[in-house]
Amino acid sequence: MASGNDIKAATETYNGFIKAATWSTGVIIVIAALVVGLIAS
Repeated sequence: MASGNDIKAATETYNGFIKAATWSTGVIIVIAALVVGLIAS
C-alpha cells in the first residue's frame, strides 16, 4: 500500500497534468479558431 508521501506526490502530479491539459485545450481552441478564420477570409 502507498504511504502518505506517495499519495501527496501523486496528487501534485495529477493536478499538474490537469492544469497542463486545460491550458493545452485552450491553446488548441484558439489555434483552431485562427485557422478557421484564415480559411473563411
